[in-house]
Amino acid sequence: MVPDIRLTEVSREDVQRMAHWLEDPEVMALWYGADENGDPLHIGYSPKAILRASDEEWKQTFDDEVRKIFSIYDAHEGHIGEAQMVIEPPLHEAQVFVIIGRKDLWLHHYGSAAMFQLLDIAFSTYKLHRAWVDVPDYNIHALHMCERLGFLLEGHLRSTHPKDGKWYDSLIMGLLEREFSRRRPKLIEQVHTPPA
Repeated sequence: MVPDIRLTEVSREDVQRMAHWLEDPEVMALWYGADENGDPLHIGYSPKAILRASDEEWKQTFDDEVRKIFSIYDAHEGHIGEAQMVIEPPLHEAQVFVIIGRKDLWLHHYGSAAMFQLLDIAFSTYKLHRAWVDVPDYNIHALHMCERLGFLLEGHLRSTHPKDGKWYDSLIMGLLEREFSRRRPKLIEQVHTPPA
């Protein structure tokens, strides 16, 4: 099935699913592992904590002007993951993140389709100059996805990602708006081609 992705506002039900997905050892292992108490680590907020948050705390988290958080929905599969963008306005750039929580959809272009949508928002809606990712070196699938979308290796950071009591290196990869615009027609074809 061809991914038909849209990025939407996050609901409490979405966060409940995110918390559930992160309890899975495989999902946790490819994301950021667990903290010293064994609780799954997540970016931008704690799913368990935000589910207990007041409406005001929820709004502060999900209506932030700098950190944009979206739920990833597929037209056929429903809610499948989360996308985030942390904007640095003076630099006209953003760090971008995508997690597909549904393991049965891994390696079927859903992550690529979601990242493509996120990049479209970054470059078209927010008129940014550059997007970048910080990918732990243990997440080989994410590294390959970013390469296919045109991200270029810009650097290697030592011991940046804590995971299960150990520190792992990461790769910094960047994509400029002009590179994305030039590649966009081909990328549309790639992310909308049925998986083999």
